[in-house]
This record gives sequence, structure tokens and C-alpha cells, in this order.
Amino acid sequence: MDQLIVTGVDGNFGGQAAKYIQNLVSKDRLIFCGYNQEVLNKFESEGFKTYQTNFNHPEGLADIFPANSRLLLISMPFVGAKRQAAHKNVVDAAKEAGVKQIVYTSLVNADDPTNPSVEKKDHIFTEDYIKASGLDYVFLRNSQYAEAMITSYFAAEQTGCVLKNSQGDGLMAYISRRDCAKAAAYALSNEDLHHKALNINGAEAMTLTKFVEIGNEVTGKNFKYEAITDEENYQIFDAMGVPRTTDGDFKKDSTAPFSSDGMVTFAQAIREDKMSIWTDDFKKLTGDEPLTVKYMFEHADDFQIGARHSQDD
Repeated sequence: MDQLIVTGVDGNFGGQAAKYIQNLVSKDRLIFCGYNQEVLNKFESEGFKTYQTNFNHPEGLADIFPANSRLLLISMPFVGAKRQAAHKNVVDAAKEAGVKQIVYTSLVNADDPTNPSVEKKDHIFTEDYIKASGLDYVFLRNSQYAEAMITSYFAAEQTGCVLKNSQGDGLMAYISRRDCAKAAAYALSNEDLHHKALNINGAEAMTLTKFVEIGNEVTGKNFKYEAITDEENYQIFDAMGVPRTTDGDFKKDSTAPFSSDGMVTFAQAIREDKMSIWTDDFKKLTGDEPLTVKYMFEHADDFQIGARHSQDD
């Protein structure tokens, strides 16, 4: 049977994907990669084959990817040229090694040239590069993580109980990062998917106003959503010490462990109706319904965005 490679197992997404895929295939088919040796040691103690990797440096990557394997490439947590270069390193190594398929975690509506999200640029670059490589592929175009907005909801208590954002009344089918990781595990272990792009969306598309209303219903709070301009959004993140790009310095335990360029242009894309796609691809892939926003608020401690995991050097 083909070997399956899961990258980024030391991160929030990859760690979840590693858990899910253990229930789908036998241990001897799995290879786990990451840069944090402490995390890898834990998997090794459980009998998994692991490799320490840093995708910013391509040396030796092709030597650890088995021929005829399938590889889950979880997008890097930095944005721009550095991420594109890291993804290119993985694709090049996979092709050299004879990997036969890459499952890549992309972004909803990544192929729309009018989508203003700066994150989208990296994703469509990677999708196009994988296609040009001639490798088989599955692109999982994920909606926004609900965890990011749940964390923002509770953080609003520190700023007058008003969640301010520039996404207007745009629609987003918020999905749990946990469900995105489940979809990735199912896609990697599915031998019948070839040259596919799937939209991995939450239970329903909704405005941020409705998102906040669901939070209030569950928590008993009376928070409000206030639509602001993109520039006002930048100013809020600047005041929080959030860097404009992922080349900046991130505060430990920040409630916004992303660059503000990424977040603000993402909000713009939602406002301009570039992110409202909803499909049932998740259910078709996994056989399960996606977790609802209401469920995630009811179990909010389990659905926070968490710390940033990144190896930028």
C-alpha cells in the first residue's frame, strides 16, 4: 500500500490531521514530518516513522519522501514570497522523489483573480505550481476557521463588548480548523480522488452579525458587531501590536496570531462577496456533517485559535 506523508504535525492543523488519519489507515503506512523534534519524539515513541523538516531549506527533502507516496502539504503560516518558496521546495522535492500526489490545504475561491485576499495569492501560486509539476493533486479550499472569530468574539469583552471588523455583511461558511484537518486526513487516505479541487465549508454561510448573535445566544452575553473600514481595522490591529506582515514580530499568546495584511484583506474579500461559497463537499468527503458555529460556542474552550506555530528561518 502507498505510504502517506503528513507534514506540519507539530502545528495546530497538522497535529489534528495526524490524529484523524490514525483512525483511517494502519500505522505502518504513515510518515509524520515537522520541525519540532520534541513533538516528533512523542510520535516516534508511539511507533510512527518521523522526519524533522524545515521547508524553507530543501536540502535532503527528496531523500525522505518515498516514491509512489501521497503527501499532505499544509500551507505554511507565513505569507508572501517566503511561503511560496517553501511550498515550491516541497513540490520540487516531491517530484524528484517520485511522490505521486499532493493534497494541499488551499483557500476558498483561490482561483478568482478578483479576490483581494493577499493570502489567496500564495494559494493560487501553489495550486498552479503543483499543476505545472505534473503531479496528481487534491486542493482543499478551506473556508475561514471559526476558531479565529470565536477567539475575537471573547476578546471583544476587553474593548467594550463590540466586535469590530471590516467584512461588512458579507457571507462566510465558517468551519472549524478541526473539520479542515479531518477533511485533509480523509482526502489523503482516499485513493479515488484525482485532480480535484474541493470546497471545505462549514454548515452554513452567514454574516458576522449572525455569528455574534449565535455567540450571544450560547453565552448569554450582549455583544455587538460593528462594521468598520479597512483602515480602521488596520488601526485596531496596530494598537494590538499585530504586525502588518508575517515578517514582523508576533506577541506571545496574541488573540490575533496572524498578520494584519492577511486579516484585513480577508475581511475585504468577505465584504466583496468573494468568500461566500458553500458546498457539501465536506460531507461527501468525510461522511460527516461539519460542526456548527453553535456547537463550537457551546464548547468554546476547545475552539480557540491557539498559539502560532512557525519555523520562519
